[in-house]
Amino acid sequence: MSNRIRLLPDTLANQIAAGEVVQRPASVVKELLENAIDAGSTAIKVIIKEAGKALIQVIDNGMGMSDVDARMSFEKHATSKINTAEDLFRIRTMGFRGEALASIAAVAQVELETCYQQEALGTRIVIEGAHVKTQVPISAPQGTKVSVKNLFFNVPARRNFLKSHPIETRHIIDEFQRAALVQPEIAFSLYQNQSATYQLPTSQLSHRIIHLFGETYKKQLIPCQEETEILKIRGYIGKPEQAKKTRGEQFFFVNQRFIKNVYLHHAVKSAFGDLLPNNAFPFYVFFIDIAPARIDVNVHPTKTEIKFEDERMVYSILSAAVKRTLATHQIIPSIDFEQNINFSPFTSSTKVSPISSATERSYAQFKSTKAPQQGSTKDWEKIFQNLTSTPADVAGDSTITHSQANTADTLTPQDSVMEEAMTNDVIKTQLHECYILTQLKSGILLIDQHAAHERILYEQYLEPLLNNQQRSAQQLLFPVQIPLNPADMAILQDHTTDIHTLGFTLASFGKGSLIVTGCPPEAADHDLKQLLEGLIEQFKWNKAHCSLTVQENLARSLAKRACIQPGKKLHKEEINVLVDQLFACKHPGHTPDGRKTFLVITLENIKTLFQE
Repeated sequence: MSNRIRLLPDTLANQIAAGEVVQRPASVVKELLENAIDAGSTAIKVIIKEAGKALIQVIDNGMGMSDVDARMSFEKHATSKINTAEDLFRIRTMGFRGEALASIAAVAQVELETCYQQEALGTRIVIEGAHVKTQVPISAPQGTKVSVKNLFFNVPARRNFLKSHPIETRHIIDEFQRAALVQPEIAFSLYQNQSATYQLPTSQLSHRIIHLFGETYKKQLIPCQEETEILKIRGYIGKPEQAKKTRGEQFFFVNQRFIKNVYLHHAVKSAFGDLLPNNAFPFYVFFIDIAPARIDVNVHPTKTEIKFEDERMVYSILSAAVKRTLATHQIIPSIDFEQNINFSPFTSSTKVSPISSATERSYAQFKSTKAPQQGSTKDWEKIFQNLTSTPADVAGDSTITHSQANTADTLTPQDSVMEEAMTNDVIKTQLHECYILTQLKSGILLIDQHAAHERILYEQYLEPLLNNQQRSAQQLLFPVQIPLNPADMAILQDHTTDIHTLGFTLASFGKGSLIVTGCPPEAADHDLKQLLEGLIEQFKWNKAHCSLTVQENLARSLAKRACIQPGKKLHKEEINVLVDQLFACKHPGHTPDGRKTFLVITLENIKTLFQE
């Protein structure tokens, strides 16, 4: 009988182990940044080329390493952070497993230059695929420079699975932002292909947030702090009205380490309660300081998941802190950006009352002889609920997918209802500046102007995207400058051709800014800054929640953001055009995400209402 179990060669074992730590270029950036922070650096510079696939270079001015330590740093499980098993429960450094450099060196060409404090000479080591090529003394400044070239050069299958440059760049920016947030007292800089993306001076946390995410955050940040015998919480939350449809800008740091925790996210979001719009996510940055013995950080190779000794306790304290901050904000309209919450102790002498999460509703408005308020449209919706008689509704639930929406609509422009509605002689009235009411022989046609226009624009946008046909663009008399954070800029750059097809004319304007010189004609009356920011947010949300092609996603995103909003007064000519365009659509019955665009209420339905 032959023996089939054998030890793997060291080279192959190292490549397999590296897969747990080095998944993409961003993984390398994360590990090297953590090492640079642990080295006591006051300035860290990151340089990447071709989204980190060709080069990742991290330069710091930390304590550096001796020639012996420099060589040992590439050995598997070699670390200066742990001596005994008990040390695992006292960890306060970023890296500790001793896997980073060894794993990176197994799948890349690595060059390390380091000089320990005030020593006269430093060390240069070149490693390729875990094999040391050279180690020589050099003249170098104090600190360490690590250059990682040709990532996965010896594992081509893994390299082929890397995403496009913009996608990999976004992951690198995410890691950079996390490191920069947790260490505002360190100066950080990021260069992509010799172009500066970030140049962050040492600052306090509030200023660091603004430098990373833009000036718009200056008006929305609310400081949040809490201190108990068990833990301390400090950070910022964003105002509810500034919440976004995607959850990208939400950060938890436990003992200075970035973590992902759905349970704690729920604590924050639930604390906002009814203050948040539907499907919206607030901005927040929280630092939780807790005794290392109360957590276990050694549960995942990337160290982004930890276990709490009492997670429910942390949930309760965090939720209470957010609720109190939101309540206090009702009487504190702004914050002092010269206050440095990185170091100031938490004090609170203000007594506040809890926020009411619900308002009483009455039906007195239906009894009043005065004109109903705009907000009363919700009650009209309740009246007409479940009274639809459109043929599309025979298929079942009105919440359907895009593909279902395209097949469920059986109405065609030849149907009598549509022909009657499209006749200009038919009386069409705008109801509460939200709905279009049309009299039919069989009853009433009620059109949701917001949903109808969304369907119209979606089809107008999708066809040229699918057929590579350039839409007309309206040139702006005065170009509009729009600042964007690097992650959002990368999205636009990744889809420049499609966005140009939609009718936008964009050009780069220095660091972190775009110039808009042209836009789709229907978008000319919009705030272009809000429109483009909304397009990006909607695109990210769709990407996370829907299975769509890029073209479908862009068409949906722009249609949702550029369409007529509820409360928009329409003139007679505009109403007629909207109705005509809706029923000229291929699938007029539903929005792209399955919401109904119109209802038909028959005379029998209306008669039944008065017989109840």
